[in-house]
Amino acid sequence: MKLSIGVVKPCSSYKHLVFATTTSTTTPSVKQIYTTSLAAKNPKFSRSSVEYDSLTQSVKLGKNWMEYQGSNNWEGLLDPLDDNLRTEILRYGQFVEAAYRSFDFDPSSPTFATCKHPRNSLLTRSGIGETGYKMTKNLRATAGVQLPSWVDRAPSWVSTRSSWIGYVAVCQDKEEIARLGRRDVVIAFRGTATCLEWLENLRANLTSLPDDLARNRDNHVNKKCRPMVESGFLSLYTSRTDTCHSLQEMVREEISRIVEMYGDEPLSFTITGHSLGAALAKITAYDIKSSFSNAPMVTVVSFGGPRVGNRSFRYQLERSGTKILRIVNSDDLITKVPGFVIDNSEVANKQRVNVAGIPSWLQKRVEDTHWLYADVGKELRLCSRDSPYLSNVNVATCHELSTYLHLVHGFVSSKCPFRASVRKCVRSWALDRFFFFKKFPQLYMKRERCTF
Repeated sequence: MKLSIGVVKPCSSYKHLVFATTTSTTTPSVKQIYTTSLAAKNPKFSRSSVEYDSLTQSVKLGKNWMEYQGSNNWEGLLDPLDDNLRTEILRYGQFVEAAYRSFDFDPSSPTFATCKHPRNSLLTRSGIGETGYKMTKNLRATAGVQLPSWVDRAPSWVSTRSSWIGYVAVCQDKEEIARLGRRDVVIAFRGTATCLEWLENLRANLTSLPDDLARNRDNHVNKKCRPMVESGFLSLYTSRTDTCHSLQEMVREEISRIVEMYGDEPLSFTITGHSLGAALAKITAYDIKSSFSNAPMVTVVSFGGPRVGNRSFRYQLERSGTKILRIVNSDDLITKVPGFVIDNSEVANKQRVNVAGIPSWLQKRVEDTHWLYADVGKELRLCSRDSPYLSNVNVATCHELSTYLHLVHGFVSSKCPFRASVRKCVRSWALDRFFFFKKFPQLYMKRERCTF
C-alpha cells in the first residue's frame, strides 16, 4: 500500500501519546535488525521513530491485564484510545500479518495454499521478530461448497479445497508472561485467499449452528431464536475431508491440550483475524466457550471483519463472557456486509426487531428471511479519511490490514482523530521495510491484495 503525505493537517493537540523507549536484554528481533540497518544508512531515523515500534516497547500490564482483555468492555479505553491498549491491538495485528506473510499465495507453486515456513521459525521468518510466543499448531480450513464436474478440468489451484488458514501460538517467554500478567495463547487467522474460500464468502444466508456447537444452550428456545451464522463461514469451520480434519477439530484438540497443560495458572485465549479471519475468530471463540466448561478468558480482536451471526448468536457470546473488540474502518465496505443489521439497542429476547433503514411493513418479511444479522462486540471505529498520509483510498486499500494498523497507530479520539507524530513514523516504516527485504531477500513475498 502506498503511503504519502496529504493536505489534511493532523491533530497535534493530544501531547500525551508517546511511547517510552525501554531497554531489553532479550535477543534482538528481526524488527530491531532492520531498524538498526536503517539507522546505519540514515542516522536521522531512530528506533523510536518507527511505526509499530511500540510492539517491542510494551508496558507491563501485570494485574490490570483483564481490563485490557475486555473484562469491563474496554470502558474508558477507546475514546481517547489508551496507549497500552493501542500497543496490544497492534501487537495482535502483527500476529495476523505473520499469517499473511507465511501463506503461499502463488497459484503456480507446488506448495500453493500451504505455510511457507516451518513451525519453529514461522514468527521470526515472517518478519515480526521475537515475540516470546512459540507456535504450537498449524490450522487449516476446508471449503464444503459443492463444485460442478467441469471444475476437474480447471487448474488445480481453482479447486483447492483445504488451505492453511493460521496457527496457534503460546507465550513461553518468562519475561513476556510477567509483562502480560498471564500466559497468553494466540489464535491468528488470515483473510480470504483461495477460490473456494471466495465462494464460501458468497453463501451469505444464515444457518443454524449444529448441535455440537450449540450444546449447553437453551434447548427450549424455538428455531427462530437459535444462534445462526453465515453459511459459508460455518462451512469453512466445520468441513473436513478424508485426509484433513476440520478447523473445528484442530482447534478443539489444541485447546484441550493447552488447557490441560496450563490450566492451573493464569491463562487467556486471544483470537485475532482480519476479514474472513475475523469472522472465523468469532466462531472459534463461540466454540471454545461452548465446548470447554473450564475455558479461561476468551477475547477476540477483529480487524475489518464482516457480519457473522444473528442476534441470538450475539446474545450467547455475551452471556458466555466472551469479549470482542471489533475494529472497523468506516470506509471499509466489507464491515457492512452481509445481510441487514438489527438495531444495536435490541437484545436477543425481544420479540420485535428494528432493522436499520427498513420500513416497518418490511419487518416481518425480513425476519422470515435468513439475512438478518447483528453486530457483535465493542466497536473501535476508525476512518481512512482521517489520515492525511493515505493516498489512493479505494475499496481495496480501505480493507487492507496494513491500513487498519496504520489507523490504529494514529488514532487519538473522536474529537482528535489523528496525531501529527505519525508522519515521521509512516515514512520511516516504509523505508525500514525496503532495507529489511533488501538485506533479507529470502523473506520477501509478493502478496496479492485480499479484499475480503
